[in-house]
Amino acid sequence: MNSVNRDVAIIGAGPAGVTLANLLAEYEISVIVMDREAYVLEEPRAVGIDDEALRTLQSFGMAEKVLESAVRNAPIRYYDSRNRILAHVAPSARPFGWPRRNLFFQPNLESVLRTSLDRFDNVEFRTSCEAVGLTQDVDRVTVTALENGETVTIRARYVVGADGGRSFVRDAVGIELEGDTAPMKWLVVDVKDDTWDAQYSAVYTSPERPSMTIPLPFGYRRFEFKVLDGEDPDRMAEPATVAKLMKKFYPDSDVPPAVRRRIYWHHSRTASTFQAGRAFLVGDAAHLQPPFFGQGMNSGMRDVTNLAWKLGMVLSGTATPRLLETYDSERREIARSMVQFVTGVGRLYHPKNRFTEELRNLLFRGVQLVPGGRDYILQMKYKPVPRYTDGFVVPSAGTGRSPLLGRAFPQPMVEMLDGTRLRLDDVLGARIAIVGVVGGVAEAIPPQILSRFAAHNGVVVQVHVPSSYRRQGQFDPAKRVSNGEIPVVDIYDLEGGLRDLYLATPQDEVYIVRPDRYVAAVSSVQDLDLTLERVLRLLDGPDSEDLDPREPEL
Repeated sequence: MNSVNRDVAIIGAGPAGVTLANLLAEYEISVIVMDREAYVLEEPRAVGIDDEALRTLQSFGMAEKVLESAVRNAPIRYYDSRNRILAHVAPSARPFGWPRRNLFFQPNLESVLRTSLDRFDNVEFRTSCEAVGLTQDVDRVTVTALENGETVTIRARYVVGADGGRSFVRDAVGIELEGDTAPMKWLVVDVKDDTWDAQYSAVYTSPERPSMTIPLPFGYRRFEFKVLDGEDPDRMAEPATVAKLMKKFYPDSDVPPAVRRRIYWHHSRTASTFQAGRAFLVGDAAHLQPPFFGQGMNSGMRDVTNLAWKLGMVLSGTATPRLLETYDSERREIARSMVQFVTGVGRLYHPKNRFTEELRNLLFRGVQLVPGGRDYILQMKYKPVPRYTDGFVVPSAGTGRSPLLGRAFPQPMVEMLDGTRLRLDDVLGARIAIVGVVGGVAEAIPPQILSRFAAHNGVVVQVHVPSSYRRQGQFDPAKRVSNGEIPVVDIYDLEGGLRDLYLATPQDEVYIVRPDRYVAAVSSVQDLDLTLERVLRLLDGPDSEDLDPREPEL
């Protein structure tokens, strides 16, 4: 028997688990990742990655690498049973700095993310290593695993279950799944050497047999067909039945060879809690949803983005363990809401009869006639956007509520003083940032508060108009003299994205942006010291002050 000690043990090396390992590596803590499989499974499962997930990959330099072999900004068309287009969704806006809908080949993505771990000496990756036992005590978690017939004992301060819908970790710590397993089943078929040149996904809604198709990189294509009541699922997955179903898509050519034919039950379930002691759940271990909206993997990415900075700060000593309690309070209900939304989307694919289909069609067309309705569909504005209210979020000290409080901060392009052009996140880094969209923010913060923020690895990012626009009397950032308390990074608002943010809500002069790019607090310069005190109390723990940091003063 061999034994290892690590800060974090991650069980499961799918996209969520390996992404978490990459994120934690930036905090210079020790991590072990284990997976029971010897290699990446050579079949596509998840096929869509959104702009939020790409933003996470950007934080450790892998977004462009993944997009190199993806279909970027892929549109999607919705048809009715008469083959009439109900909607053509082609989002072009990039509020988070990346295309919103991208199609990828999962084995390729997993290989890229695993290769990324090779850069870090503080991350150990073990394959053919299956967790078979898990216990907790006050200080640590003990995981027993079998690796090539030998027993391995891992002692870690925290363990994360990223081990899928049949999660060993979830069962080991006694967390229940809540929700339903839908009685409907779908046949999923992946083909290679595709010959159908349609550079968009298509959903064929129907009261009879709804279906969909998705073009994937490297010549693959996915088809999905609903299994109707009374049909034998095993017979539906037989080669002859599959070929017959797909022939209508290839009327003048041979049907490409299928590399996978599988029946899937549709689950709409969420774990009763995402944390039990020193154990956390992410991805499919925490929530299961139908694949209709392509959010299964992306929801898991949001989980690990939320959890990573909290584990990183606690383990590096820049926050108290109380911070970890906000993972469940922030992510669980948001994930549950996404599961419910996606389940509802599936109902639109299969209207009960022609009458309900026509009613739905009228609704689709009516929305697109309302001012802003077409843009609502075209730009995917119907996609639920997370907003955290109960967790690491501080209500504004002044009046009103900022539209960005608890939401993801936008990511425009900015310019450094030396002329380097970057996406904003590359400036913020893996730290809490005080972003001033008006002048004089750094100078307005009392030195003692600056010193405390420095202890939490904080940074002040001061936004300036481009030098070509500077007016008489405006501060020249090139002449800044460091006060030595906390880093101050001066940036130019290259394309006006932060200017437009300020013009829309001029009362919001300062944003406190978390390492996961969500806004923890919004303030005027006048109320900034009070706002920062409340944020610091969330990091320092309940003993720092008697005042609840979530309660504004009356």
